[in-house]
Amino acid sequence: MTGFFDIPSDLQHSWAGLIGLHMREALLPVAAGLFLALPVAQLCGRFRWLYPPVLGLTTVLYAVPSLAFFVVLIDYTGQTELTVMIPLALYSLVVLVPALVDGVRSVPDETLAAATAMGFGPVRRYLQVQLPIAAPAVIAGLRVATASSISLVSVGALIGNQGALGNLLAAAQKYDRPELAVNAVVTMAVLAILCDVLLVGLRMLLTPWMPRGGTRTKPVARRAEITPEGAVR
Repeated sequence: MTGFFDIPSDLQHSWAGLIGLHMREALLPVAAGLFLALPVAQLCGRFRWLYPPVLGLTTVLYAVPSLAFFVVLIDYTGQTELTVMIPLALYSLVVLVPALVDGVRSVPDETLAAATAMGFGPVRRYLQVQLPIAAPAVIAGLRVATASSISLVSVGALIGNQGALGNLLAAAQKYDRPELAVNAVVTMAVLAILCDVLLVGLRMLLTPWMPRGGTRTKPVARRAEITPEGAVR
């Protein structure tokens, strides 16, 4: 068992250090992708003609191999974490943009009409009415994007040991130590499961009206009431 956690010194990190590095390289791009997807989804919701080209663009970006992104970026950002995180942020858009747009479009028209009648502008209506009701779809997108990002970080091992736990895969071959590869795979799987459980818990916290299974019942499509203070309940 000692060899399982005996990390080669040339990786310059302990096992716990690699986990922290891996989570940083995986979660920051998802957060950046969500930050980019929020205004894009708002525009796509207001201008429906914009959604198909935006979706096409994100799909094309997702189809570009990560190695190709690395080759393009490495001249500008070098062999750094940023070279790994930028492609991951762009990849997350292919999941987060449709999740946000579909969630926002699922808000009942009468709810939007009530918000408009109370003087809510487009931005306030989006942030305080549409996004809270669209939370289940947004969380579902975050679950997929997070699991994908945790797995894709390992590709960074190809550019100067920037793959965090993925570096163990290269080290396993270099030092003929298959237990390092098992360590990497098992640890990444556990991290993905833990993040997914946390996001499910967040969804349950944000949407107490939904059944535990995660499906929304249509009769209670929950026409959210908007209080004068702007809160949705």
